[in-house]
Amino acid sequence: MAAVVTPCAAQNSAQDFVDLHNAARAGVGVGPVSWDDSVAAFAQSYAAQRAGDCALQHSGGGDNHYGENIFAGPAGKDWTASDAVGLWVAEKQYYDHASNSCAAGQTCGHYTQVVWRDSTAIGCARAVCNDGGVFITCNYNPAGNVVGKSPY
Repeated sequence: MAAVVTPCAAQNSAQDFVDLHNAARAGVGVGPVSWDDSVAAFAQSYAAQRAGDCALQHSGGGDNHYGENIFAGPAGKDWTASDAVGLWVAEKQYYDHASNSCAAGQTCGHYTQVVWRDSTAIGCARAVCNDGGVFITCNYNPAGNVVGKSPY
């Protein structure tokens, strides 16, 4: 079965991803990101690879020098950019900017990548997986989440 990668469908357009990121970034006084076709091509390639299994697995290694957030939603819902970015941004509640740390037992690295000041370009892609689920990935250039450095 061929992978269906839809980077520009309704509610999953480049502008949707950019707007969702920039709303979160504006909330903490960080400048906007813009869409980058090269970063998006990387994201599309990786989403197509994940379409076979929809596994929540980072691209890792290789020539990927981008930051990355991934999302996988099960079959039965038409998962959108808003679902993925919303989930990442919801981690804000666990992030303590004063100590640049995450609450014990919680995850907040997806959020900090979304608002990482030095990440200025993004590219995202969405794939409908063979099992009917949806895989969404966003890549960031330059990569964020540098150990010991605050996102903003």
